[in-house]
Amino acid sequence: MTPSRRTGGLSRRHFALALPCALLTSGCAAPHQGTGRPGDPIVLTVLSHYASGALKEALQGPVDEWNATHDRVKVRTKAVEFTDLLTTVMVRQAAGQGTDILHPYCLWNGQLVRAGVLRPAPSEYAEEIRRGYGEAAVGSSSVGGTVYGYPTEVQTYALYYNRRLLRQAGIDGPPRTWPELEDAAYRTARRDRYGNTLVQGFGLSTYDDSTTVGQTLALLSAAGGRFVSADGRSTAIDSPAGRAVFELERRLVVGGASAPGVNVYKAFASGQVAMVVSAGWWTGTLKSVMGKDYREVGVAPVPVPGAGDKRATLSTGFMLGVNTASRHPREAWEFLRWLNAEKAGVKSTRKGATATRMSSLQVSVGSLTGRADDMRTLLRRGGDPNLRPFLDALAYAVPEPNVPGAQQAKSLLRKNIEALWTGQQSVDEALRITRRQVDQEVSRSW
Repeated sequence: MTPSRRTGGLSRRHFALALPCALLTSGCAAPHQGTGRPGDPIVLTVLSHYASGALKEALQGPVDEWNATHDRVKVRTKAVEFTDLLTTVMVRQAAGQGTDILHPYCLWNGQLVRAGVLRPAPSEYAEEIRRGYGEAAVGSSSVGGTVYGYPTEVQTYALYYNRRLLRQAGIDGPPRTWPELEDAAYRTARRDRYGNTLVQGFGLSTYDDSTTVGQTLALLSAAGGRFVSADGRSTAIDSPAGRAVFELERRLVVGGASAPGVNVYKAFASGQVAMVVSAGWWTGTLKSVMGKDYREVGVAPVPVPGAGDKRATLSTGFMLGVNTASRHPREAWEFLRWLNAEKAGVKSTRKGATATRMSSLQVSVGSLTGRADDMRTLLRRGGDPNLRPFLDALAYAVPEPNVPGAQQAKSLLRKNIEALWTGQQSVDEALRITRRQVDQEVSRSW
């Protein structure tokens, strides 16, 4: 479910517009949209990445409920794999076949707004979104202060740790500060006599964005820094906070506590990583693959540089918005309100408990939304306690920047972080090159 693991995307929107129609998963025939007259209902189409398994089933449930209770407006889902989502959105748009409702990764919102794909939320919906969701979720669903949709899946980052590995190293609990993190990482790391990594103390990994970029930005937020400046026109990582993060990660690699070539997802689940910073979606996956060993998994807030420092972390997510090409925007917003804002009954320890359908959907697959009230209601009924640190982080998380060049900027950052970890660049070089490359990208006239 993580947006950060999903590294698909385009570095230029013009490239997407030139892609052939053959990339469309449902062919090039325009969907029947209906007229809304009796016997010929309006048909709204929703394009998402919920293409298979539990995600597909979870979304289909409320869609079926809507269709069973609404005669004039029906909803049909279309889904592609996440790695194809942005491409499909842009190709369909260029071909005049855009779906009514889109479910984009919020990192792309600036690019989609600049390309004229997303419709601003009407004022009454925008106010409803601002009231109902946390600041980070609203920020992710907004561009330049304008709200473009309802936040859905919201991921905050926290520290996963293996209780057994920490106990074996004589450590009572998870680290709260960077010095404690480093100490725990060195004490839990293990290598064989040939120098091969047996246990990473702290899981740095070049496997995907979630561990390369995601946790670096989570640590950057915890240090009070940010990746892109407030005006979105330059990078801000070449700062004391950015330098501190890069130096921390480089020390962990050089000191043998981290081995970036290891697939941290498999290694943590098999007890070969003591600690790693990642997003909340991972709890459901770990529970399913680890079985009884999952009881050794704990989650704590991302450590901060020093005792008494203010907590902060990274937030990423998705949203549901309405396409500028939709012929039925009013009906589309009505459906989104029903799905994301209207409350429905839920099973809970509290009689009469209610939550939005989207929140119930996300919790059913081990995720969260940005509606803290819903999350407290739904997690009250015996939910996984490891989700609670991610819920608490909604109050202090920093949204991932979503300026028009954000996807390419993220790819450039990942490349330079990996060069730092593998010794191809020094800290100074990594900061300098990242600043030059990202500044050029985000200041580009798109």
